[in-house]
Amino acid sequence: MKNFKTLILSGCAAAVVMPVLPLSAQSIDEIVVTARRQTESLRDVPASVSVLTADALEKTGAQIAEDFVQLTPGVTIVTGTAEVGDTQINIRGMNGARDAESSVALVVDGILKTNTAQLNQNHGTMSQVEILKGPQGAIYGRNAAAGAVVLSTLKPSDEYTGKLKVGLGEHGTQTASGYLSGPLGTNSGFVVSFNRSETDGFYTNRFLNQDVVDNAEQYGIDTRLMVELDSTTWDLKARYAKVDSASINFRAAFQLPAFGPLFTQDVNSIDFEENGDAYYGNIIPTNDQETVEISAKVDHEMENHTLTAWMLYNEVEQDLMADGTSADFARYSLAAVSGTAAATESAAQCAATTAANAAFALNSPGSLAIAALPYGPYSPTTCDGSQYQVRNQKDFSVEARLASNSDGPLQWQAGVYYLDIDREVGVSLGADLGQGVLYSLYNGPTSVNPTSQLYHDDFTTEVTAIFASIDYEASENLNLGFAIRYDEEDREVDNLVPLVADPITGGALNPGQDVDGDGVLTAIPSDSETYDELQPKISMNYAVNDETNIYANAGIGFKSGGFNNSGAAQIISNNLVNGPTLVDAVPVNSEVTIADNYRKETSTAFELGVKGTTGDLTYELAGYYTEVEDMQFFEFFVGTFGLLRVVNNIDEVEIMGVEGSLKYDLNDELALFGSVNYLDSEITSNSARPSTVGNKSPYTSEYTINIGADFSKELNNGSELTARFDYRITGPTVFHTVQGVTTSQWASFAPSDFSIAERDEYGVMNARIGITNGNLKVSAYARNLFDEKFLAEVIPAAEFAGSFVSPGARRLVGVEASLSF
Repeated sequence: MKNFKTLILSGCAAAVVMPVLPLSAQSIDEIVVTARRQTESLRDVPASVSVLTADALEKTGAQIAEDFVQLTPGVTIVTGTAEVGDTQINIRGMNGARDAESSVALVVDGILKTNTAQLNQNHGTMSQVEILKGPQGAIYGRNAAAGAVVLSTLKPSDEYTGKLKVGLGEHGTQTASGYLSGPLGTNSGFVVSFNRSETDGFYTNRFLNQDVVDNAEQYGIDTRLMVELDSTTWDLKARYAKVDSASINFRAAFQLPAFGPLFTQDVNSIDFEENGDAYYGNIIPTNDQETVEISAKVDHEMENHTLTAWMLYNEVEQDLMADGTSADFARYSLAAVSGTAAATESAAQCAATTAANAAFALNSPGSLAIAALPYGPYSPTTCDGSQYQVRNQKDFSVEARLASNSDGPLQWQAGVYYLDIDREVGVSLGADLGQGVLYSLYNGPTSVNPTSQLYHDDFTTEVTAIFASIDYEASENLNLGFAIRYDEEDREVDNLVPLVADPITGGALNPGQDVDGDGVLTAIPSDSETYDELQPKISMNYAVNDETNIYANAGIGFKSGGFNNSGAAQIISNNLVNGPTLVDAVPVNSEVTIADNYRKETSTAFELGVKGTTGDLTYELAGYYTEVEDMQFFEFFVGTFGLLRVVNNIDEVEIMGVEGSLKYDLNDELALFGSVNYLDSEITSNSARPSTVGNKSPYTSEYTINIGADFSKELNNGSELTARFDYRITGPTVFHTVQGVTTSQWASFAPSDFSIAERDEYGVMNARIGITNGNLKVSAYARNLFDEKFLAEVIPAAEFAGSFVSPGARRLVGVEASLSF
């Protein structure tokens, strides 16, 4: 293993240094992509690839992954519900579990980015977007088990050009973006891009009477310098981005029919603006994210080969503060057995704020005026405490690749890759004593916001990989491809929680520090694990004629295992498996099992498809089958112990589906298009929750349907009128392995009905109309034109017998003006 890592690092270093030495509306055929790390026609790619060209990006206003995904069949996204960097993209039933690695690779200008917090960021001025489906690890590398998002940004121009765009919209929405590009001498050029936006959001905190629910302000700057020296091209980039926003945009709902209407709420019926469902938290939720990134990429042309090497340094710092979730379990509302001053003061504050705010009608289960009911989370009382989370990550990566560049029938490439990640994750619960909150993970028992539970770990990851691929033109009509990659990930976790007692309960601040339950606190030991996988991929592309291609591919996907916050397994064992009782002396006895480390995820995928053109009609049809082993899945737990976020494994999941798309050019002015993806998924084995076998894959929509129109017309005054309409239907979606009616572990004598925790089908219409006259363009846009009410995410907590629910974006109408020069 040591020699293997030395080989990888030496190869990367040599490749980076070598070029420095002193060496002498388009058709499917017109769209050029880099889906196999080589330039080729979209028709010739033996895989499903959705492409947004520069023209499509301009007409749709798409800028970030959230926009791209809504235009792509079979792809859905959850982003920004808990925190701004929290993004999970689902491609054909394979989801990126929150707190684990992504299942979708993000590649920008040929460089693989490894931090999931960057998936939904603005990465500069886009020139093209390619979304590849199916395992792409053999081609694009790490975390490409479900697919890859490949972004191309604007390159420097030979003469000075630029663009400035500003916009105004409802809800205090303001946007500004632009770029400046030009030469820096005869062999170099630059691009500087910027973006800024702010919004008050769609919802208001009724208790604070402020727009602090989904408000956000962000800005960023991207710089690019390209230099050509004989046969060598340098591509140097730097970016800085900053986001200040709200966080934890959730309401809570129970699914306990036996407890009556107040404890039985269909998540789709939550209004988020009515008195019973509105936002009432007493703590202003905040979320700060700062990104710094530097990269260098070099291409060196030799007689028959091209050497490409790049290095990337990335740092993302992020924290959030919000109300807690533990009020329903009286963690902060009763004087605990410890009898400490903090516990007594917490209970007194809870009682005082409950009495003072009894007039507020709260979300399910009901009003604070009804003393018999538990207090809901995120309330105007102090009973729910506070939560503070930190997620900081630094990573450094380097890759070197040698590829053929001849015109022969055989094309090949081979390379090496290295990545080092240092990630700090902390989740802290604090007692809210009505005296404000402190932005630190540990606050002492005499502080105004004493910490009563803490997960705090440092995770390090070292990745080494080798890869190679060949493409062989067996005949004029037949192309065969084979790619392979081997990844090895060494992971380690070090616990950072201090050995102090919880001032509220008197127990361990982290349950992993008191394994025997005897009150003797011991440090949580470090742990390490190695995960590796060989990822082959084969493909075939056969040209039936000049208009039609048949393709097939099969491959292995891989996503590394890893560690949950230390103490996760112990807290589940203590409280939900072998722990105390909750209601009427009925034990919890949950079936769930959690480990401090989760297993690697592997998948085997097959795809068969056809694509081509017939006159003015462009079409594509594909069928696919995927079998996933140890699918990683996010679970959320809440109870007397506080809150817990973990990654678990589902032993086996089967997914099969069909996908098709059509585009018809009626004339030179109007094009109609549509696409559909339908899939069926089934959990075939799940040792973590055996009763869920036969249920659907979580976070997976049954179908997506996209229909739209693209119109452009030259006007008599020389102006151009453009219009774009996109209607997206997202099918029913489950968000947990526990589905339908099941025994509630919160009260095992009463069944819970998680069929009312599934998201209903919804449809969203986006429209954009613009007039261009010379260098000036004015546009009007509407996002969610018909103001469809839908849910962004539902997080069921099975043992809680309820769900945490976040709303989707409502209608936003605005205008934009841009000037090109």
